Amino acid sequence: MPIEEDKVREALKQVIDPELFVNVVDLGLIYDIRITDAENGKSNVDIDMTMTSPACPAGPQLLGQSKQFVGGLEGVGEVDVRLVMDPPWTPDRMTEDARDQLGIF
Repeated sequence: MPIEEDKVREALKQVIDPELFVNVVDLGLIYDIRITDAENGKSNVDIDMTMTSPACPAGPQLLGQSKQFVGGLEGVGEVDVRLVMDPPWTPDRMTEDARDQLGIF
């Protein structure tokens, strides 16, 4: 059974930005999730992800944890997390939960 995008997003919510203490989904860092069937009956997941700034020191950690948490889901085969910087991230991409957590109104 193919994995659903909602399950991938829930796994990604476990990845917390160590500077802002908000998960990468609510921060709006996840740009795209593509799920394809793999030969072994599993699903491969490709994720396009950005950072709040090009020089984000937590970038490698966030990319690695994203791959780790999604790869740990049952039914997931290969996981590829790709760093993209276009379009640039802006605070407009954050969810209301993230805005509340950071005190942005």
